[in-house]
Amino acid sequence: MTSILSQAHNHVVDLIAYEPGKPVEELAREMGLEPSQIVKLASNENPLGPSPAALQAMHDALERSHFYPDGGAWALRNAIAERLDLHRENVILGNGSNEIIEFIGHAFLKPGDEVVTAGHAFAVYRLMAQLFGAKTIEVPDPGFTHDLDAMLEAVTAKTRQVFIANPNNPTGTMVGQQAIDRFMERVPDHVLVIFDEAYFEFLDHAPDVLRYVREGRNVVVMRTFSKIQGLANLRIGYGLAPAKIAEVLQKTRQPFNANGIAQAGALAGLSDEEHMRRTRELTHEGRTFLESKFVRMGLTFVPSVANFILVHVGDGDAVFKALLRRGVIVRAMRSYKLPEWIRVSVGTMEQNIRFIEELSALCEAGLPTLPTPA
Repeated sequence: MTSILSQAHNHVVDLIAYEPGKPVEELAREMGLEPSQIVKLASNENPLGPSPAALQAMHDALERSHFYPDGGAWALRNAIAERLDLHRENVILGNGSNEIIEFIGHAFLKPGDEVVTAGHAFAVYRLMAQLFGAKTIEVPDPGFTHDLDAMLEAVTAKTRQVFIANPNNPTGTMVGQQAIDRFMERVPDHVLVIFDEAYFEFLDHAPDVLRYVREGRNVVVMRTFSKIQGLANLRIGYGLAPAKIAEVLQKTRQPFNANGIAQAGALAGLSDEEHMRRTRELTHEGRTFLESKFVRMGLTFVPSVANFILVHVGDGDAVFKALLRRGVIVRAMRSYKLPEWIRVSVGTMEQNIRFIEELSALCEAGLPTLPTPA
């Protein structure tokens, strides 16, 4: 009798699952630490947590947990559309913006198609392409920044999607309006362009790609409530697209994919400008502090416009494990083909100082992969 496993698609069997940042609870169990002793700076989360308004709205929504949520998310989609000068028909919700990537794959990818990304782009683009049997073309990104001209040159008759993460994760770099407009002027009509703007709200001067949604171009813009809104645990994000594309994507999602508690928190947080302002200020202050310390320590880093920094430490795995033993969680970058680097999220100032103290202690201990402070 033939094993059912032999009938599984090879491109699914061979897929290497996404590895998230290490949870605080897991490290606490492994190291015998109290969770309060651990600093997590691995997953680009908001150290302030959700807005007070969002917390209250979620607590209120818990009392209606016995009802199904609004499957069409009328209130939240309307609020997003109004805020961005779009229509509700342009907005689709996902269980995190990652699910929007899956919707796009269901709708527009088949085995043998090609997806173009930057060389050091978010790993889920490649994983989703593989899930649908498509091939990922990774284009070199000099200076860790998307080279949109080179990405355009990589487009072929088989290309169905181009992903542009702006700012990019894990590098923290951004491409500007001029490069984007030049790219969009030349991209063929058979290609869907996906702008991933998970860190959009941290930017002081953000390019405008929603203009292409309003013009009805072949684009999807993805944003999330996980980062500046501090709702990562609730898994809620959204896509913005011309109505005809959004209508196709809506057909690929499961009913009630955005739960009611997440919808309530997102709706309340969306209008809490003070919380977003505080988060931006905390991020800018912390990022400046960390970068100044890296300069003093002689560590090379990629200047970032997001809420994390990519820093060169010689052996990312060794430094990651050494920091774990000291109760600090960062992100090793081997899975991004950057084995000599780690990515550190900007935390509260207290957390940032703790991280720098522990990293400095590793330097002083003579870890061979790190330079000795001057």
